[in-house]
Amino acid sequence: MTSTPSETRPFRPADLGTLVVLAWSGEAPDGGDMPYLLAYSLGDAEGGPEATATAIGALLANNGLPVGGDLVDGTARPGLPVTLLVEAGQAVLSLAPLNAQCPAPDEWLAAVGERGYAYLVFTTRAWPAAEPGRPVTPEALTEFAGAEETLTAAAHVVLPARSLRG
Repeated sequence: MTSTPSETRPFRPADLGTLVVLAWSGEAPDGGDMPYLLAYSLGDAEGGPEATATAIGALLANNGLPVGGDLVDGTARPGLPVTLLVEAGQAVLSLAPLNAQCPAPDEWLAAVGERGYAYLVFTTRAWPAAEPGRPVTPEALTEFAGAEETLTAAAHVVLPARSLRG
């Protein structure tokens, strides 16, 4: 019987490529505003979008977040190694071994303040058309974030919002 050796490669943040986090709010089924976070890569690491998808998949799995699986309710899992800090108009997403932050619009801050949590969609699907430093149009965001390919290639997490003040 022949076995194939499995090679375990150490996680390298550079394999993620340029990681982007966007904050926006939108109407939820209950009629209120829902604060959303979308995390994705531009797919610009060595190896392209396929390599970044693999790296993000490993990052999510290492943090207990299933891709394409059930919603993870971080409000019911205090030991979840993924956190959201909201401070000084910024949303800071932390999961070992990285931190990513983004400016949060006023309506997102109001929604997260009211609900106490945000809905994170962290997708393995690269979005190379989104250029860093350039605003993403609402239409482009809706098209990418709402695409079945994006949603099924993502971990979905309800993250409690924490602040330095309490």
